[in-house]
Parts: sequence; C-alpha cells; structure tokens
Amino acid sequence: MCCSTGLTAASSRDGETMNQWTFVTVIVLGSALIVSGTPEGPPAAPSPIIPVQTVTAPAATDDLFKTADRCIACHKGITASDGTDVSIGYDWRASMMANSARDPYWHAAVRREITDFPESSVSIETNCSRCHMPMANVVAASQGRETSVFGNLPIQAGAEGEAALAADGVSCAACHQIAPDGLGSEASFTGQFTVNTDAAPDGRTVYGPFEPDEGGAGIMHSATGFRPTEGAHMQSAELCSSCHTLMTHSIRNDGSDGVEFPEQAPYLEWQASSFGRKNVTCQDCHMPEVGEDVPVTAVLGRERPNVSRHVFRGGNFFMLRMLNRYRDELGVTALPQEMALAAARTEDHLREATATVEVMDVSLTDGVLSATVEIRNMAGHKFPTAYPSRRAWLHVTVTDRGGDTVFESGAFSPDGRVIGDDHDANGTTYEPHYAEITSPDQVQIYQSVMVDQAGEVTTGLMSAERWAKDNRLLPDGFDASAADPRVRPVGEAATDLDFVAGLDRVQYSVPTGDAAGPLTVTAELWFQPIGYRWAQNLGEYDTFETQRFFRYYRDMAERSAIVIAEASEEIR
Repeated sequence: MCCSTGLTAASSRDGETMNQWTFVTVIVLGSALIVSGTPEGPPAAPSPIIPVQTVTAPAATDDLFKTADRCIACHKGITASDGTDVSIGYDWRASMMANSARDPYWHAAVRREITDFPESSVSIETNCSRCHMPMANVVAASQGRETSVFGNLPIQAGAEGEAALAADGVSCAACHQIAPDGLGSEASFTGQFTVNTDAAPDGRTVYGPFEPDEGGAGIMHSATGFRPTEGAHMQSAELCSSCHTLMTHSIRNDGSDGVEFPEQAPYLEWQASSFGRKNVTCQDCHMPEVGEDVPVTAVLGRERPNVSRHVFRGGNFFMLRMLNRYRDELGVTALPQEMALAAARTEDHLREATATVEVMDVSLTDGVLSATVEIRNMAGHKFPTAYPSRRAWLHVTVTDRGGDTVFESGAFSPDGRVIGDDHDANGTTYEPHYAEITSPDQVQIYQSVMVDQAGEVTTGLMSAERWAKDNRLLPDGFDASAADPRVRPVGEAATDLDFVAGLDRVQYSVPTGDAAGPLTVTAELWFQPIGYRWAQNLGEYDTFETQRFFRYYRDMAERSAIVIAEASEEIR
C-alpha cells in the first residue's frame, strides 16, 4: 500500500535510535507531513471535583503480563520478498491497539463521564480501562482492586509496573493470553474475556494461530515465561467480540441505574451478515495476510503460511494523525514515519474496501433534475460502525456548463461541521434519514443518535438509553428478522424500502431553473471518525483532558473527514 510520505515501511526504521529492548519516546523531525505538537501555554488543572487515585504497582505485576518491548525483541526484522517490513511488533506499535491508552479522545470522554457522575467514577474508570488498559485492569482485578484510568496517566517513558502495563494498551500479552472459554457469548461481551490469572509465572499460556516448534517455544519460555500454544480462536471473530461488543448501563439523573445500552456491536452486525454466515472474520479484513510464507520471528523463525499482519486496519485515521501530531504530549513511541504510514494505510483501506457510490437514473424535466444515488457497503458490519461519534454522509452537487454550482447538499466546513446538518447547528436535535432530498438544507447522514431517559439527544454514554436514529449502512446479506434486535435500523430507515441489506438509494429532486447544460451530478461519500457535535460538547467541560482534546480537534478539524468514494453523471 502506498503512503503519501514517500517512505516505505522498511525505510521507516532508518535512523531509529531506541534501544531494541526498551521503548522510549522518540521525536523525529524532518518529515514534511509530521508536525510535532507543543503545549499552548500551561495546562489547566484537572477538575477538582474528580478525585484522582494514585496507583502503586504491586511486585507481582510482571507475573501475569510482559510489555510489548519483550515481544518485539524477537518479533521484528521480518521482510516480505518485495522488501516491505512486515514485522509484527513494528506494525502493532503504530496501531490504535497499541495506542488505546494514549487516545486523547478517550481520556476526554472518560473525564466527561466521571464529571457528570462523580459518585460512579470508580466503576466508570474500571469498566473503561477493561478494553483500553486491559493488562493493568486484569492485574488489579486479580488482586481485588479497581483500576484507575487517570492514576496511570500521563503515559511517560520509563513507566514501571502497573503504569507500564496500562501504557501498553491492547498489547501482545493481553490478546494472546485470552482463553477460548465462552468467547462470542453474551457473558464475554464488554471486555469480559478470560485470562488465566492462576497459572504459575513460568507456565503462562499464550495462544497463537500456529503449532509452535520446539526451539522457538523454548526461547520464548526462557525469555518471557510464556508457553506458546496453538489456539484456533486467535483467528476467530469471537476473539474480537469481547471488546467490540460493548454494552453500557445508563445512570439516571437521580443516580439510579438505568438500562443496558448497546454502545457498539460490530460483532452482532457481522453475525447477521453474509460475512458472518460465510465466516469471513474480523482478522480477514483488519489483519490482512502478508500474501507469502514468512517467519513470525527473527530468532529461529521458520516460514509460515497465511501470516496476518498486525496493522489492525480500522477507520480512525484522524486519531492516528492526532496522536502523531501531539506525540510528545501523549507519549507516543512509534516513529513518526510509522504513524504516518498507519494513517495513510487506514485512509487507503477506507477508500478501497469500505463503500462505493453510483449516480444513476439522471433526468431533467421542466427545470427539475432527478437522480438516484446508490451507496453500497462493502464492510462486514454496518458503516460506520463501533463508537457512535462516527458518521458518513453524502455531499451531492449539481453544476452547470461553466462549473457553477446549481445545487449543493452536505458540504464540509473546515471547522468540522456538515453544512445543513441539524445536529451540528443545534445539539438538541438531529438530521433525519431521507428517502428523498429536495432542498440544500437536507443532508443524508449515516449515523447513530443516542437519547437519554427523557428522550433528549445526548453524546454522553452513561446517559444514553436508546437509539433515536440508526441508519448506518447495513452489511451485505443483513437479515433484520434474524438479527439481534439491538442492531436493527431505528427511525425512518427502518421503513425506507430503498434502505436494504448492503445498500441505500437516495432520490434527489432539485430545481435547476434556467441553468445552462450539460449539468453534472456529483456524489461524494464522506467519513468522519469524530463528529463536530461530539467534540463541541466535550469543549463545554472545564477539565484538562476535555479542553486538551477540544484544542486538538479545533486545530485539526479541517482534516477530520475524508472522501472515501465518489461518482458523477452528466445530463444534457
């Protein structure tokens, strides 16, 4: 895959100054696309109403997990025949998995929730750390303690004990120690995976997709205490389902427990699709195979077939670029070139494997242009999926012979807004789903919208009780009758006969007046991982984490969305 920096994965290792055995924070200057972030004045103090728990790491931390530097020491130096570096460790450290605990949006969102519900701060931090700081969470739970998110922050080079495990995010020893027990079941959702915490320090099982060879297994055990074991579940969608099927429990204004809410459920969406029925797994798309036999380790590694790259391709190009730009503030350890490549790879994936757009049935009658825009979802789940801040929308224009705009719906503003979106203009409302668009102030936005107990629109997860709208594009073969009720369409999309499995068709009927032809209809599908309103609402909180993220978003808003598909059609 190409990268606009002109750097290859192999060349990104040039000039690497970190010790091979220990991560340190590295800042590399000189890349035209990488901007090193600097604090804009002294940081504001965290909100005084939120107590911050200081974590003292127990000596036994190292018995359960090892940080990724121990794994990278051997799982590096692997190149494909074309020279591309496909090292597991290097791919991983530039991913959102590696940076899950550094994510400033996550920091801000957690701070907002515990500011809203200070009495529940301990449980909120513990639950949120389960998937973003899994190793620290498991260690704390094994000792009968809760996990503090902010007690393990900021992430700093040289962190030790539990803080080091927290900083490692979704790391090697976290995923590869997950046992197959109960995966894919309701009980395993919301990060309730199983790690055997009772195993002896020198006999801890780590699972992989291959049968280990005796020599390699011996080296791993000597270096880490782990005993590699073949586990078919490492290539199953059920492995991913634990953290990517997340149910929250709302907290009502009086402090009482509310209802269970499906904050994200791509696994349940996948189950109801043709991808699920054919067992095309998460790993097949998000961890693409190298395409040739390669070793997985530089130490006594023999070539293996069907090796998956640990790039974890997703949709959050914006956060990858934000992490890179403010790397010194956030403690990012991957090289700038690696982060830039990861962001570019993510954008390529979105454009190549997510959705297509087609303009069809264009006609012009009595000064009214009619056209159908068809959007097809190529993903194995809804698009967008997962965290509800994500949205996609149609930007449709009609231009005349001279290129002047006759009609426009869904233009993107440099501050992150979608022009015409009711939700961006007023956070108390939202843009409905449309079967037909006839006016510039109507925009087809594919999104999920949450409401609280009172039916008021909210971007707070702990306040959310139900969907008011969910018209995210369905995956191919989606069977609504058989699907889990929690992932069925909600709102006008549920009754739109043109909103079906795998696609949506939107009719545009717009006046063109006396515009000179030929007229050109252009449709673009845009995608934004963090919608404007989601950032704006965080900016209303006077805490360090929320104000920091708001500053980041404001400064980068122009690059918060990209076009992932487009098409045009001309009529004379």
